[in-house]
Amino acid sequence: MNRECEYCESDGYLNPAVAVDAVALREVDSIIEALMIKRGSDPQIWEGQWAFPGGFVDYGEDPKDAVIRELMEETGVSGSNPIVLDIHGGPERDPRKHVIGLFYLVTVDPREVPVAGDDAEEAAWIRISELGPENVAGSHIEIIETLRD
Repeated sequence: MNRECEYCESDGYLNPAVAVDAVALREVDSIIEALMIKRGSDPQIWEGQWAFPGGFVDYGEDPKDAVIRELMEETGVSGSNPIVLDIHGGPERDPRKHVIGLFYLVTVDPREVPVAGDDAEEAAWIRISELGPENVAGSHIEIIETLRD
């Protein structure tokens, strides 16, 4: 039985969305910094909080390409060599819908100066010691805590 909708091409299955996040790090005077973006108002619960640059994988796009694209769109920083760092798939981790998050460690030039773009309000290198549950969006704090270990 073909369940495909002739109008929207949906296959009739309710599947989670896939998102990617770029974890880019640098060391300055023996202090580890992460390239972060300050979120805009979507979703409002995370407005003004820090997050790794990322977004949704487009249909037909490889997640490795998506993470490099999203990094550039949100920070203006070029990345390469994405390596899977972690996967977060809890159905309630994103208030918008069920989103599976693929976190990639991405190589960047540590001298690059990020510039906020796309839906990011700000982009900056932030000391991981300054990031905590009070100022980091969603499950991204779990990545920060792993980096501290």
